[in-house]
Amino acid sequence: MQKRNKKNICIIGSGFAGLSAATHLVEEGNNVYILEKNSTNGGRARKFNAKGFTFDMGPSWYWMPDVIETYFKTFEKEVNNYFDLVRIDPSYKIFFSLNDKINIPANYEKIKELFEKLEEGSSKKLDIFLSKAKYKYEIGINNLVHKPSKSITEFINYDILKGIFKMDIFSSMHSHIRKYFQHEFLIKLLEFPILFLGATSKTLPALYSLINYADIKLGTWYPKGGIYKLVEAMVSLAKERGVKIYNNEEVVEFNYKNNAISHVITTKKTYDADYVICGADYNHIDQNVIIKKYRNYSPSYWGKKTMTPSALIFYIGINKKIKNVKHHCLFFDKDFNNHFKEIYNTPRWPSDPLFYASFSSKTNPKTAPKNHENMVLLIPIAPELEDNKLIRNKYFELIISRFEKITKQSIRNNIIYKRSYAIRDFKKDYNSFKGNAYGLANTLFQTAIFKPSIRSKKLKNLFFCGQLTVPGPGVPPAIISGGIVAKEVKKQITS
Repeated sequence: MQKRNKKNICIIGSGFAGLSAATHLVEEGNNVYILEKNSTNGGRARKFNAKGFTFDMGPSWYWMPDVIETYFKTFEKEVNNYFDLVRIDPSYKIFFSLNDKINIPANYEKIKELFEKLEEGSSKKLDIFLSKAKYKYEIGINNLVHKPSKSITEFINYDILKGIFKMDIFSSMHSHIRKYFQHEFLIKLLEFPILFLGATSKTLPALYSLINYADIKLGTWYPKGGIYKLVEAMVSLAKERGVKIYNNEEVVEFNYKNNAISHVITTKKTYDADYVICGADYNHIDQNVIIKKYRNYSPSYWGKKTMTPSALIFYIGINKKIKNVKHHCLFFDKDFNNHFKEIYNTPRWPSDPLFYASFSSKTNPKTAPKNHENMVLLIPIAPELEDNKLIRNKYFELIISRFEKITKQSIRNNIIYKRSYAIRDFKKDYNSFKGNAYGLANTLFQTAIFKPSIRSKKLKNLFFCGQLTVPGPGVPPAIISGGIVAKEVKKQITS
């Protein structure tokens, strides 16, 4: 049997999708290399250190641990080969007003007790709600999200068709949740995970109650040392298997031959390429790097796309311990629906924003100096807004004042480090389309076959993965995306 020639496979971007794709492809004996624009790996999941504090720059929630475990098992590894994973309890704390606050316990029976206390009969309804959510999760994770979504025929099988109505594709999250629960706090608890999917609860399919199952049943986890431990683990696995990673190598141009990319050109060097996988921003590569005649889509196509939110983030170091908070805190003391509308319906800087606060030092004291606290504040905002220092300062003052009032303590004079990050930073660091933070919105008509294609229509050796294609935004979907595209490349190599 004649041995197949080793292929040069270039992967653009060292985010979760790119690392996943690389690790899957190198096993075939190919020369797989990653070109990373930034000095550190991980894409939007980078970290930085300042004044003794360690900050995860991007994702801070570790959900769907089963997906991540499956990824490592593919290569006969376990998560605990790389880092210690702990379940956070309580999963998070929600502040609804000055006097109304709830800890969401990790234990399911305790969650049921909480539901029952707020709304009589709701604990039994939660069982039913989550059993349906579990069904959606298992069908979604085991079948739907692993499809390359090149054609509707991929989704035509007995199990999927049989359960199509159980998936609640044609009803909204808004109506679905309210069929079971009436208490304002419970509704907010169940609606908050969809905030970053790119639509209001009235327009998002009830299919996404699967996220409630992931939240409540599968739980919130934390790798000791931070989310960046997952990046380090995937980088370590990739290198162990033979993947090469080149940092500070921004891709700026391609050479073409016979309707294919022949070379990838960075700011430093030219690389041979038999196959190219874009794990960087899809829109940027499609519209700014590929020459016009080979682009997958038009500017008008991209202009019509609905994006997930961007974010205004503050990384803060505090020289004392902070009271009355948990690792993850959600501040829902302002009008929930109004903030949604100001992101999705009438994009503008929010008038009274909801916000999220994270204190990783509550779980891992090593992320801050002794008796200090690591604090991250995040406000979800619409993409493509004006972003300047004055606006950032305004919102910092706004949410710090609210934080102090609601948690009943003063911290303003204890801040010894502060860094902000928003739309223009997402564009600068990641070439992020419209400065979005998470990717393409998961609306019904931006799901599966309606997402930008994982394959180029005009360049036979170009593929795409990551947050702007299938299956969608988030850490587990990104890891899955890399695996999907790797399978497609393998098929082409062996065909």
